[in-house]
Amino acid sequence: MVLGYIREKIKEEGAAVTKPEEEKKAEGEEDEMPEELKHLSPEQQQTALKWRAAMLCGFGMMLILVFSDPMVGAMASVGRRLGVPGFYIAFVLAPLASNAPEIISGIPFPLKKTRKTITITLSMLEGAACMNNTFCLAIFMALIYFQGLVWKFSAETCAIVLVQVLVAGVALQPTQRLYHALFVFTLYPLSICFIAGLEAAGFD
Repeated sequence: MVLGYIREKIKEEGAAVTKPEEEKKAEGEEDEMPEELKHLSPEQQQTALKWRAAMLCGFGMMLILVFSDPMVGAMASVGRRLGVPGFYIAFVLAPLASNAPEIISGIPFPLKKTRKTITITLSMLEGAACMNNTFCLAIFMALIYFQGLVWKFSAETCAIVLVQVLVAGVALQPTQRLYHALFVFTLYPLSICFIAGLEAAGFD
């Protein structure tokens, strides 16, 4: 009788331990690990993932160095052929090209429709936005300062700052809903209209 009680307790404890893992798998929140790394220990997995991330970052940086100048020339050529200012061409096409990795990598996670995966996606997109508005902006401002360039884009600056403030207000909301996404999405075309209106009003 005592042995039977002990067996029942062991079964209950085993079920309690395995249940969260089964629930996580059912919810699609199990940790994803590449097949070729699953046989390694956790420490070896972390080391391999860091090396892989470093190599991919280096490869991406090399691609940027190779293709950034031709891409700028191509956008300028498109603007000349269409008779459209180069800024508007770059404003539409450059973000799509530079942020394509975040868009592509961010699609699979929300499709699982779990709190964890959606939180990861939002964190990744917000991190990319912070990177664009700090590190990339610092490089841009350094080029302006050291090259002695003249800043004559007050309309574009006002539009960018306004969009940043509005998006920051949405990002600080404790709960993200569909209409928040629609609002942020509409800021993209509206910002172009805002710039055109400021330039028509006399801003440079």
